[in-house]
This record gives sequence, C-alpha cells and structure tokens, in this order.
Amino acid sequence: MIDNNEMIQRQGADKQLGQMSNDFLRLTGKYNYTYNFSWMGRPIIQFPQDIMAMQEIIWRVKPDLIIETGIAHGGSLIFSASMLELIGGDGQVLGIDIDIREHNRVELEKHPMFKRITMLEGSAVDADIVRQVCDFAKNKKSVLVCLDSMHSHAHVLKELALYSPLVTRGSYLVVFDTAIEDMPEGSYPDRPWDKGNNPKTAVWEFLKQNDRFEIDREIQNKLLITVAPDGYLKCVK
Repeated sequence: MIDNNEMIQRQGADKQLGQMSNDFLRLTGKYNYTYNFSWMGRPIIQFPQDIMAMQEIIWRVKPDLIIETGIAHGGSLIFSASMLELIGGDGQVLGIDIDIREHNRVELEKHPMFKRITMLEGSAVDADIVRQVCDFAKNKKSVLVCLDSMHSHAHVLKELALYSPLVTRGSYLVVFDTAIEDMPEGSYPDRPWDKGNNPKTAVWEFLKQNDRFEIDREIQNKLLITVAPDGYLKCVK
C-alpha cells in the first residue's frame, strides 16, 4: 500500500496537475473567486485550500503570536484569532495595514474574536511600525508571520528581511500571492507587480541569503490549488 506522503509527492510532481492548478487560478481570477468566502462573517479573500493549510499550521505550531501584514476586510485576522481561541491560552493576532478602512475597523472591533486582535495602521516596512511589532513580539515563545500586503518584489523582500527574525524555530513564515509568478505576463495591468516582480521572486532572492528557512513543498504538493506556491517557509534554525 502506498502511503499518503508518497502520493502527495507524486501529485506534486504531476506536471499536468500543476498546469491545471495554474489554469484554475488564472480562469477564476477574472471572477474574483477569492471574494466568495468569509470566516465567521468577515470576507477572508483566500482560497479554501490555503485556509485549510493555515489551520493545520496554526494547530501544529500553536503560536503565541500571529503577525499578519495586510488586513483588508479582516477575515484572516478573525480566522487566526478563532484558531487561537480553540487552542486556548493567551495567543494574540497582530494585524498591520497601511489603510484600515473605518467600516472594516468598526465590524472587526465588534466581533467576538477581536479580544485577541491588535491592529496597527501604517506601512509594514515603516521603521516605527516595525519597532512596535518587535516590541509586541518580545518574550513570545512561538511566532508565526504571514505576509499579504503589497505584492511587489522590493516590498516583499523588505518585509522578509524585517519580519523573518521574529519567526521562531519550527514555526512558519507564509508569503501569499507567490502564484503571481506563474500567471501569464500582463495579467495585472492595474497593479505594480507582474511576472518577474512579485512575492515569489522575493522569496527566491531571500532564500539565497537566509538559511533559517526552507520551502515546505509538502504543503503545496498536498493543496495543488494555492495562491502561495513556494510561499510556505518553515523556520528550521
């Protein structure tokens, strides 16, 4: 009998499946597919597969702190907080966004999971914001970081440099929207990112200079459909 791990490796190596996955991302993108889902009442703007992967990571790591750059409607903050609520203890979520819209702030602040959430408004690469995040992370035994704000190469590479030191051994640094690199050139005409200039290219450059992290390809091989290929980085040192 073939075990699950071998089957996961096989499907991850299946080029036809890989192309089908990319086609799915490309074809559903024009319908704003990721906007179809919510978590406990707040739009989460993620693929269900990636939500499942994050659930597995959070349950396994049991972080004291989850740091997320990019808030949007706040569904991901609510998801992370609800996972920490299930785990128990005093785990907190820290969300950062350059523009926290007032109507989103109002909805988040009245949510029952907001008791575990702190939000900072400002650029994730601003020195003062980084200082506040570092202060917040002091004395935390287990820290998980998720990057999902500006998707240009330069911005994500700077986020990786600033926030990777906060990630603890055995935890994860998750970089979303690396799949931009796998889409046809010109797929984002109204955005400052494209093929060759995106989170995945930033991850590749970051890993050339940092040996604390490695790509956990078992996750993407298992999911097949994910916005974060090469973006699930496990902290191994």
